[in-house]
Amino acid sequence: MREQLTEEKVFKDPVHNYVYVQDQTIWDLINTNEFQRLRRIRQLGTTYLTFHGAEHSRFSHSLGVYEITRRIISQFERYDYPDWPKEERLVSLCAALLHDVGHGPFSHSLEEIFDTDHEEWTCSILLGDTGINEVLRAVSDDFPSQVAAVIKKTYPRPIVVSLISSQMDADRMDYLLRDAYFTGVNYGNFDLERILRVLRPYKGRVVVKESGMHAVEHYLMSRYQMYWQIYFHPVTRSSEIILRQIFRRAQELSRAGYAFEWMSPSIRQLLNNTLGIRDYLKLDEALVQTAFTEWSEEKDLLLSELCYRFMNRQLYKYVTMDNPDESLLNEIAETFLSIGLNPEYHMEMDYPFDLPYDVYRPDQNEGKKKEKAPILLLDNEDQLSEISMKSDIIRSITGLHQGQYHLYYPEEPLLANKNILSDKLRTLFKIGKEMI
Repeated sequence: MREQLTEEKVFKDPVHNYVYVQDQTIWDLINTNEFQRLRRIRQLGTTYLTFHGAEHSRFSHSLGVYEITRRIISQFERYDYPDWPKEERLVSLCAALLHDVGHGPFSHSLEEIFDTDHEEWTCSILLGDTGINEVLRAVSDDFPSQVAAVIKKTYPRPIVVSLISSQMDADRMDYLLRDAYFTGVNYGNFDLERILRVLRPYKGRVVVKESGMHAVEHYLMSRYQMYWQIYFHPVTRSSEIILRQIFRRAQELSRAGYAFEWMSPSIRQLLNNTLGIRDYLKLDEALVQTAFTEWSEEKDLLLSELCYRFMNRQLYKYVTMDNPDESLLNEIAETFLSIGLNPEYHMEMDYPFDLPYDVYRPDQNEGKKKEKAPILLLDNEDQLSEISMKSDIIRSITGLHQGQYHLYYPEEPLLANKNILSDKLRTLFKIGKEMI
């Protein structure tokens, strides 16, 4: 195994105060090109267009997840809990640090458009011809595959996976606190110190001492609030819709043989689904935004309009619709066509249940790849129970749905053609008589 640093390295962090690095392997991983690239990937995608402070990166989040994991393991080792396998320390820390290294620009929005998976890219980076692979192989030849197995949730010791991926893992705890801090809201704050004190390794998993139930309730309520107030914010959804439409239009044009006036090789490969690791790692948000700036002057008017809107925050407006009526949607589409809009791009019905963030659901099967192990309480008699069986608060928010349908559209063409709209559509789009 790699040696400890002769002198501990410290990162100043606004959420955890300090991030401590004691292992040479961790320090070497942080200094790889692939990990440094995360400085150029925002943690919250397009949320900065809604909450202007949300400029924090996947780099800072990854350090935060590592730090929380380090603190959990340090506590397990300090109290010498027999259920914690001490030999798993380094693989746990590496997986925590590297869990997001495969994210692309604008993260989950890009995945949705091109049907990719950041975890698959993460494993490709860990196992491929990269600086990260070289650092991991210095530990042992099979160490890269061990860390990749933790990311894929196939590692033979579930307790290691649960530190990084469960209903109360280091990943979620850091992004809630970090996202709340940088968006300037209080919803995501909870007592991290108390939670860390009541975590226990028990029979191959991480559980919570029952006396710490109220701290976990606070954590889950914070998660619930962030879910609706930040991650599902309708203005952010508008920017994500336009982002998706830009790439969709660019991909259509590329497949049709359109001659772009500006195109980078990496983005061309992205559009053609021919990306390899080397070119994928060249993709960051600076490159994508450069493309959007250039494309805002393309001859294709639809692509140029969408890029102009995104880069200058001219987002689509939205109206709430409780029960979208098909005949009404058809009328809207026909009206949009009559005033020169493209319904496939200029109107979109959105229902916010496709984001990777979710409220607590106790019935998830941890054996499935994408689902998370539930939160278990450990009582004084060494009996386990799922938290919603003991907590009225958690039962009250479990499975609670508050999503609403939102219809997104460009407002300016409707105002310019308001006389063409039917009374029904004027009412729907809130275009009153004073505007006519």
